[in-house]
Amino acid sequence: MSSLLTVMRIPRRSAIVLLVVLMLPLTSVWPAAKGPGMHDMPAVTVSVLQFGTAHWQLAHIQRRGIDQRHGFKLEVKLVANLGASRLAVSSASVDGAVADLLWTQHRYEAGTPYLYLPFSSQIGDILVADTSPVRTLADLVGRRIGVAGGPDSKGWVLLQEVAKAQGIELAGQTSVQYAAPPLLSQALKREQVEVLITYWHFAAKLKAEGGYRSLIRMSDLLAALELDRDLPVLGYVFRADWAMAHRDLVTRFDQALMQAQAELGESAEAWLPLRPLMRADDDAVFEALRSGFVAGMPKPLGSARIADLQQLLVLTGTDRESVLPVSLFFQPQP
Repeated sequence: MSSLLTVMRIPRRSAIVLLVVLMLPLTSVWPAAKGPGMHDMPAVTVSVLQFGTAHWQLAHIQRRGIDQRHGFKLEVKLVANLGASRLAVSSASVDGAVADLLWTQHRYEAGTPYLYLPFSSQIGDILVADTSPVRTLADLVGRRIGVAGGPDSKGWVLLQEVAKAQGIELAGQTSVQYAAPPLLSQALKREQVEVLITYWHFAAKLKAEGGYRSLIRMSDLLAALELDRDLPVLGYVFRADWAMAHRDLVTRFDQALMQAQAELGESAEAWLPLRPLMRADDDAVFEALRSGFVAGMPKPLGSARIADLQQLLVLTGTDRESVLPVSLFFQPQP
């Protein structure tokens, strides 16, 4: 080293300072990667659809490091369909997954309870072509209806309940086709079905592309049943035994969700990194998806809204004595 300094004719003290400065970028990299406690943080593993709306929220949490700021590491397991996601949480290969209220109720009745943490109040939408003569529930009689999912689809169940109150039995007076949302979107475009009951983000894309309108909004169906319009009918579910043993971790996860909601609700720019996950090449579709997601962000659960969720279960066929108990609805601690 001394011969090098002599050749370069740099004073020894200046050379030492120079070497320290040159080394700073190298030494500063490692503390960020090996920060204290990062590898010791507990993990929460959640299974979601690769292009599902929950992935947007969880991807934002990971990108912004919101999970680590709340003292845990979020791990996301991507799956291709709802069945795979439900199997993952049922088999304990993940801690949680996204599921609807009816599925959670069915699992409870089957003896496998889950803690239900609100995710979204976006149930879906009921669409017809702009030129369709269908304007009221009575106009649905004799129509070809496409239902995304299956007979237990929340939108279809709610629509039947509201129609029944008007003396209309839709199940026996319509032609119903069950299929995956993308297939039914194409069926509507080809006029193979006249009415489409589908998930909200598929409906948002169709309306943004033009030519289709909402016949009746799901929030209107809830209001017709005298329930809160903002009921979170989609939630993150965790096996009750796991949630009980990791109550603090579930609380941290909920706090991270609340922070992500606030950031996504306040900043349109926060959505730009998420656009590839949304598969929104068209600006109008992108904005429809963004605004739709924000509109469905639920408020924390309180006793009144839990009672409405329980009433919704009763209205959709659950025996009141077997309804999901209050203890299985996550409520933030005051």
